Amino acid sequence: MEVKKVPRLASQFWPEFIRIKIRLIVLTQIAIAFVFGIILIFTASITDSLVLIWFISFLLLPVELIVGILFIISATRPTKDLLAAIIKVTGEQPTLPLPNPNSTKNEQTGFRDALQTIYELSASRDQEKTETSQTDSIVSNALDMTNCGFIALDKNRKIIYSNKTAPTRDSTDGGKEIDLIFNGNDTLNAWLDACAEDSVQDEHVWTRIPDHLPNEEGRRFFDVIASYHKDSASETVLTLIDRTGAYEVDEENLDFISFAAHELRGPITVIKGYLDVLEDELADKLTDDQPELFHRLVVSSNRLSGYIDNILNTSRYDRRHLKMNLSEDTVVAIYDTISDDMKLRAGAQNRLLTVALPDDLPTIAADRASIGEVLGNLIDNAIKYSNEGGVIRVTAKVNGDFVDISIADNGIGMPENVVSQLFQKFYRSHRSRETVAGSGIGLYISKAIVESHGGKISVRSEDGHGSTFTVSLPIYATVADKLKAGDNSNEGLINEGNGWIKNHSMYRS
Repeated sequence: MEVKKVPRLASQFWPEFIRIKIRLIVLTQIAIAFVFGIILIFTASITDSLVLIWFISFLLLPVELIVGILFIISATRPTKDLLAAIIKVTGEQPTLPLPNPNSTKNEQTGFRDALQTIYELSASRDQEKTETSQTDSIVSNALDMTNCGFIALDKNRKIIYSNKTAPTRDSTDGGKEIDLIFNGNDTLNAWLDACAEDSVQDEHVWTRIPDHLPNEEGRRFFDVIASYHKDSASETVLTLIDRTGAYEVDEENLDFISFAAHELRGPITVIKGYLDVLEDELADKLTDDQPELFHRLVVSSNRLSGYIDNILNTSRYDRRHLKMNLSEDTVVAIYDTISDDMKLRAGAQNRLLTVALPDDLPTIAADRASIGEVLGNLIDNAIKYSNEGGVIRVTAKVNGDFVDISIADNGIGMPENVVSQLFQKFYRSHRSRETVAGSGIGLYISKAIVESHGGKISVRSEDGHGSTFTVSLPIYATVADKLKAGDNSNEGLINEGNGWIKNHSMYRS
């Protein structure tokens, strides 16, 4: 363990300096007397006069010591006075009397100007401290009156300043800590870790960051702007813009939509049940296009039921309760559950859907209905955003410990600023709002489902040249032990401290 060296204060210098000089004088005088005696012994015979000389020498030794000490004190007085003045400038506890620059002696020797200069520096420094303190107070009061939060962190990520609006709470060590909930791996700490490795200066923005869980009193939402300057006193400065008024409308809408979806679930289930019964009973009586029309009714009811499940799942995920049981399954078997629906959808929109899923892919850990829902969402988006007669390709391959399922189109694509926000709840670009109907929660819930499997979802896109979405799901053999230990629960794959769902999402443009 490295021992930190304690700095010596200026006030500690003078006593130590005097002790060293007095010790040096004493040792010097004793050494001179000793050498003088040795010389007498070897150069003359011992006589009464020699003994008298020795006796007188030792009697004079204390006098010589006193004279030497007085000389040192007198000779070093200017040094002492300078040190006393320096101690005043540094603000240390004074241990020496302050010299008077206007004394006769100091005026005669010219030492007055030196002392006066030091005192003026001290007065100037005190004035600067006062002005700085007043300025800091004014700035601090002004920041406390704003609706924006401001937080400064040192290089150890400790809060060294926060205004009243900033979302902070008392920490266990007696300080303060940031009171925000970053959903996923795009967190403040993750960004700071990346900055510490390879950045000198950087900035990052997060949107819609809450300070409390849903239904907790006083919940606020912030857009967070972080500025990083390596090795600065305030290494990280956070500006937190309170956007509660804008975002809480979406949260209230989500609550209403969730309630409405829950109420619709019952009637839709009944309709599906009657359609299944009628399809079986009328199978031999339907003619011409009637079987196809009946089949479309069944497909549409299933899709409507899936939309309702999406909405309810979004509400649960937003409250961090999206837990499920995973089992061993194949990609081919999962896709077969939505195959007819996707063919019908692509054909109705005059799109060509090609599916190339190798039969020898390793099994994955999945909830079949949920992953079918994700693939259905992604293929449905590819159909909607493709051009007339466009091709949608569904492929899969092994990638390390994951199976990557990709849905590619050659449609309108997306610019980089859209890609970076694509998986946010309710997000829709201006272009998509104008041309394609939707709620903006399909990709958000798809991300939630994939991450709840311990997987990741990513997108590569180029404006005007199409997009490719990739869902990466863990190979069953790599997570089998964790699933068995948790009775097939996905909690062992997704939990990251305090039960927050771990976010592995990547965004590539």
